[in-house]
Amino acid sequence: MKNRVFFPQAALDDWIASDRVDLNNDELLIKTEGRRYKIIEAIRVLREVSGAADIHEVIGRVKTRAFLRELGAEILEGSMIIGDNAYDVIPGFIGAPVGTFAEHRKAAPAATAMDSSLTSDEELLAAFLTSSL
Repeated sequence: MKNRVFFPQAALDDWIASDRVDLNNDELLIKTEGRRYKIIEAIRVLREVSGAADIHEVIGRVKTRAFLRELGAEILEGSMIIGDNAYDVIPGFIGAPVGTFAEHRKAAPAATAMDSSLTSDEELLAAFLTSSL
């Protein structure tokens, strides 16, 4: 299975405002690393708040907006309702790296600040997130 990562909308807004990433259609580019991700709108479901059982089994998961719409979800900012259930959620995007890490290393422009000791997408993303927090 391909690695995927959840990018919260608030974090993306900050990174775009500080010119750390570029967003072009369905692709996100982390500028300093030169790493690209195909992205799709998604929701991270934090908790059920009405006290009802989580019959849709979405708590603690990241689901695409399209999938949640098929379940009949109504989403507004940090809230989601599916039938009698109400949830606290975080809107954002699921990202999947474009190509393998080895392909990225080969194609990475010399101008990127990518640390040559990084050996995986996970390490690359961790380094980016550490530097941006």
